[in-house]
Amino acid sequence: MSLTGTFDRTMDDKLRLAVPKPLRDGFDNPESPEFYLAPGNEGCLSLYSTTGFEQLASRLAGISTGKANVRNFLRLFYSQAERVIVDKQSRIRVPDRLVKLAGLAHDIVLIGVHDHVEIWDKGRWESFLSQNESQFDELTNQALDFHLPGI
Repeated sequence: MSLTGTFDRTMDDKLRLAVPKPLRDGFDNPESPEFYLAPGNEGCLSLYSTTGFEQLASRLAGISTGKANVRNFLRLFYSQAERVIVDKQSRIRVPDRLVKLAGLAHDIVLIGVHDHVEIWDKGRWESFLSQNESQFDELTNQALDFHLPGI
């Protein structure tokens, strides 16, 4: 099942953030008490199920480490990725270093992106939308630059 939707949330003073039920239910094992939180792109964080993170790690294990930029990516990604536990109120605690990395403040937006959830500072998300929404058709053409069967 693909993760979809946009959810406004707040992060409390203890850096806890509630993961909405529709997003939790969209993961491969919605009853699991743990997720993996990792750096994302464009200034967000990415939340993966345990299985999803293991699948990503398997794909990453297949890339060549012969180039410095690949080694640097792997170092940055894995050194900041962390297992987080879901509490009884369906909250996760975001580690300080990841709060700083993503510039998270009180108002947060969670979005479902197929196999993971992105966690954005609300201001950063709104800026991303204002810069990119008008390009949706162009981005669609670039992302789907292949012919679907029967079309």
